[in-house]
Amino acid sequence: MPESVHLLEIALARFRNHRETRLAPGRAPFVLLTGPNGAGKTNILEAVSLLAVGRGLRGASLSQMAAQMAAQMPLQMESAGGTGIAGGFSIRARLEPDAGLPPVELMTFTRPEAPDRRELRVNGARASLSSLSDWCSILWLTPAMDRLFADAASARRRFLDRLVLALNPGHAGHASRYEAAMRARTRLLVGDAPADPAWLSALEAQMAGHGAALAEARASTVAALSATLAEVPEGAFPRPGLAMATGGAPEGADALAAALAANRAADRAAGRATMGPHRADLVVVHAGKPAGGGDAMPAALASTGEQKALLLSILLAHARLVAVRTGRTPLLLLDEAVAHLDPGRRLALFDRLAGLGCQSWLTGTEPALFAGLDAAHHDVADGVCTPVPSPGRPLAG
Repeated sequence: MPESVHLLEIALARFRNHRETRLAPGRAPFVLLTGPNGAGKTNILEAVSLLAVGRGLRGASLSQMAAQMAAQMPLQMESAGGTGIAGGFSIRARLEPDAGLPPVELMTFTRPEAPDRRELRVNGARASLSSLSDWCSILWLTPAMDRLFADAASARRRFLDRLVLALNPGHAGHASRYEAAMRARTRLLVGDAPADPAWLSALEAQMAGHGAALAEARASTVAALSATLAEVPEGAFPRPGLAMATGGAPEGADALAAALAANRAADRAAGRATMGPHRADLVVVHAGKPAGGGDAMPAALASTGEQKALLLSILLAHARLVAVRTGRTPLLLLDEAVAHLDPGRRLALFDRLAGLGCQSWLTGTEPALFAGLDAAHHDVADGVCTPVPSPGRPLAG
């Protein structure tokens, strides 16, 4: 059985609208944050998401995360026993990645002299941010993702790459190196001076190597997700069908390098690389609902509630896949996840989450939406978190 990961405690200092906030849910399977819009609920989830590799669930710059409160707060020095680093924001967490072992102490923070550089300490020692993947995986859904299936392909690629990253921590490195080589190639192609063919070939070889790794990891994740979805019994949540559109890129590094070389004239005219894994797309259909001609309905044509349910189906299947592959359950961050869900699907979601064994962090404006959920419940108002009684009873079983 996979180990259940628990975020036992988290403390925020100077983060967004939170001057100094501490939550200690312990091993509660559900952590519920309720309050009006703009109270700071999502800010707490964003802080939790920074315990994973990457830019967090909003994809915001680090300076934006500290900007709201930095000028108004007194300095709180770490050496004085406070939760913060002078002049920047800090997030301290106590995480239990394995039952029976001592919790790990994580601290990630910024400093005023480097507001867009994030640092990490693990049990008080300096560590690379990439080492966060050693301790936990974090998956999330936000309201901005509700229109994912009708959005541009770039949004679905980012969504898929987050799923891949939870299974393959090296995926981010391939993505950044591919993008860097692609930008350098474009500058050469569109520059005033004739591009050096040898230099172009070298950059295309880099794009091809990292691009092939990206494509393979994405395809492998989609195949594994499809297999996991096929194992889930039909129920309140529809079964999505998943496929990859390759963006015109051939398979394999050698074939991709040759295609890039052959496409130089077209890319020079367009001012960008017109084919490659940076143009790939995640294709999602509502497998149980036919459209014209008997084909499955594209997810973008489903109702708002169905799209939300399809998205949740993918996330829940991925959480199960991560637990099996890594031996640890991921932390789930579900921001306004019950919005657009009917009461039956809300209860089904709570049951599915309980069955996964993940610690799930949920937000909502109305506690009544979470009736029946036994949770570590906090009311959030103007950046202040107050523990309150659970909005419901323990789930049956």
